[in-house]
Amino acid sequence: MRRPAIILLGSSGLETAKRAVEVFPGAELHGYAKRVDQADVHFDDIARHLAMLFLAGHPIVVIASAGIVIRCLAPHLSDKRTEPPVVALAEDSSHVVPLLGGHRGANRMARQLAEALGGVAAITTAGDVGLGFSLDDPPEGLQLEPGSAVKKVMAALLAGDAVALDDAHGLGDWLREAPVRFEADAPLRIAISECADQRGDVTLRPSTLAVGIGCERGTEAAEIAALLDQTLDAAGLSPLSIACLASIDVKMDEPGLYAEAQERGLPLRFFDAKRLEEETPRLTEPSDVVFRAVGCHGVAEAAALACTGDDGKLIVAKSKSTRATCAVARACRHIHPKNIGRGFGRLTIVGLGPGAAEWRTPAASVALSRARDVVGYGAYFDLAKPLLPDVVRHEFDLGEEELRVRAALDLAAQGREVALISSGDAGIYGMASLAFELVDEVGLPGWSGVKISVEPGISALQAAAARVGAPLGHDFCAISLSDLLTPWAVIEERLRAAAATDFVTALYNPASKNRREGLVRAVKIFAAERPADCPVVVARNLGRAEEHVKIINLDNFEPNSIDMLTLVVIGGRKSRAMETGDGRRVYTPRGYGADSEPKPKPKHKQKYKIS
Repeated sequence: MRRPAIILLGSSGLETAKRAVEVFPGAELHGYAKRVDQADVHFDDIARHLAMLFLAGHPIVVIASAGIVIRCLAPHLSDKRTEPPVVALAEDSSHVVPLLGGHRGANRMARQLAEALGGVAAITTAGDVGLGFSLDDPPEGLQLEPGSAVKKVMAALLAGDAVALDDAHGLGDWLREAPVRFEADAPLRIAISECADQRGDVTLRPSTLAVGIGCERGTEAAEIAALLDQTLDAAGLSPLSIACLASIDVKMDEPGLYAEAQERGLPLRFFDAKRLEEETPRLTEPSDVVFRAVGCHGVAEAAALACTGDDGKLIVAKSKSTRATCAVARACRHIHPKNIGRGFGRLTIVGLGPGAAEWRTPAASVALSRARDVVGYGAYFDLAKPLLPDVVRHEFDLGEEELRVRAALDLAAQGREVALISSGDAGIYGMASLAFELVDEVGLPGWSGVKISVEPGISALQAAAARVGAPLGHDFCAISLSDLLTPWAVIEERLRAAAATDFVTALYNPASKNRREGLVRAVKIFAAERPADCPVVVARNLGRAEEHVKIINLDNFEPNSIDMLTLVVIGGRKSRAMETGDGRRVYTPRGYGADSEPKPKPKHKQKYKIS
């Protein structure tokens, strides 16, 4: 489950919000920036922020009237089977109303809040009201098997009929505590079991199985999958009861193992050799060969047992394929993978946009709120300050780009949730390409096991274009004038090609105190190919309080006024400047043929009469 978000719209509900955060481990307090000072995450637009969290699948508790929440989320409602839980909580904590996702956790969250805060949970679903539970929303650690006749069994229970309960391992106490009758010979049956052939009219699979896997270097995911399926089939175990896959930490960079976990939607947990060696007394066949290779006497069996605790049992001994091994252990209770071993870290490379909060994407904000470690250039932290209240900041100076990315990868390789931030779009002269380059060409141990994702941001060229109209309406390109990483000869070749082929061209990193000649030469190259009145956009500090954007003609361009905070967009031969009610604007028409001359306006019959 994603991190719950406690939404506070006004300061008067702060104490209730703080108490609500304590109810749900990992929950974050999101505060409306204009009215709430103390919060983990601040936001400016209520409707947009709620929608962002809802669409991202976060459980939501809003300390506000139910009507506000309904109006904000109504346009985004679709499938009740997939929507996250949404709960409205009164400021004085007196009432808790599950609004959406009642059987996906909202009713349970409402009861938890009411119990902790001394309020009343306004639950209206029949099963929860009459029985205190619903079979399609079982407690954590139980998974409903598809095809279960939930409605039929719930209707019988609500009518007072008895049902049979198969629960060999005592995981159904929550049912026994409810006001229902259980009889062994009842016609309807509820089964709680890991055994694939043990089913009822409603079947619940407990997350009590851990699968340990060992493999040779480069083992394909298909071989691991086939061995796992064979092992489960031979033992008669349901794959729905697998809580996690586990192995030794030297296999964290094993692509086949990672791919198999991804395919099954299972977490991967890893243990070091020292921890696995502690399980040697419980192994069926301790191996000196394995010990000499990795420092412990077994991997598959030891990893499975390490997940299940001291009272866990090995129920399927190690089986082998050509290059892999597999074993299964059972815990006496539900396995919570996050609490055992070590998992993959995540590195999210986040584009913050040009600077303005409204130009930062909701997905970028969610990624930042999820991160525990944030890596970046000092100035970038200022752009995202409201979203980074309690993170560990790892600041680097300008020019330390490679050190930044290496640090981010190292942190993620330790199993941490890391964000690497860039201004604009991280994939356009940002940190994304460097991260993938380092993983590909350097590939330090642990890096290949890091989950890397990129959240796009609004680029400077997009922001500049939007400010002045539509100069990028036809073909365009971007060229950096920094020769720090690219030789000037290569840059100049690209400039000449762009100028000759009539690309509208955005010039990044145009000039610095010690580097101005390149911009002068670039302007000369374009001046030789473009008319004197070709529009040029000069945009500085986009999206920030000091923003300044102007449109000039190419023959009036003054390179001495340009610095590293400036983006220059040189129009094409067809780009035009025009006057509008909002001032001067630039656009580049696309056209539909080779003729660049303006076409006469087509004559259309007036469809509507205006009186």
